[in-house]
Amino acid sequence: MFTGIVTAIGRITEVTPLVGQGEEGGVRLAIHAPGFLRADSKLGDSIAIQGACMTVVALQDDGFQVDVSRESLNRTVGLDQPGEVNLEHAMRLGDTLDGHIVSGHVDGTAVVSAFEPVGESWALRIVVPQELARYMAYKGSVTVNGVSLTVNSVEDGNHGCEIGINLIPHTVQVTTLKSLKAGVRVNIEVDMIARYCERLLGERAAT
Repeated sequence: MFTGIVTAIGRITEVTPLVGQGEEGGVRLAIHAPGFLRADSKLGDSIAIQGACMTVVALQDDGFQVDVSRESLNRTVGLDQPGEVNLEHAMRLGDTLDGHIVSGHVDGTAVVSAFEPVGESWALRIVVPQELARYMAYKGSVTVNGVSLTVNSVEDGNHGCEIGINLIPHTVQVTTLKSLKAGVRVNIEVDMIARYCERLLGERAAT
C-alpha cells in the first residue's frame, strides 16, 4: 500500500528481457536511485515505480532491480525504456497518510491534453478513457504516474472525460510530472474508495 507521495526520482538505466520468455515475456529493470533505499531495505520489498507496485529482486549500492511482467508492461507506460521514474516505498504501520490510499495497481493509461503554467502553479488536463471516466469526481483523488492528485474539474464526453488538475511548484519540482506535455500517456490509478462504492452500489441494484 502506498500514499502517492513520491519520495525520490530514480532513473531506469537498463531494460533486459527476462531469460527464456521470448518477445512476449517480461523485462528486468535496473534503477539508479542514490540515497533512496533505506538501511533495512531487502529483497522482496514493494516499491511503486511510476505508480506501479514492483518487487525488489536485487539490491545495488546505488539502486535496485525489479522484474516487470508482460501484463504490467501492457497496462502501463514508462517501464519499458530508460528514463526518469517516480519512486515511493510501501507504507509502514504508523506512517502518515499524506496523499490518499494507493494500491500501486495501475488501472490503465490516459493522455495529457494540456500542461501549462498558470500564475505560480501548473494546469494539467488529462483525457481519461471511458472505462475509467466514471471514477473521476470533482475534488476526488486520482494517481497519475504514482503521484496523488486532486481532481479540480471533470468534463464528460462521448469517449470518456477530461479532468483538470492544479499542480503546485513543489509537486512539479520533485516528480517526473515536470516533463509532461500534450500527447504524452500517463499511468492512472483510480481512487480505491470509488471502486468499492461502485461494487457495492452495483450489488444493491442487482438485488
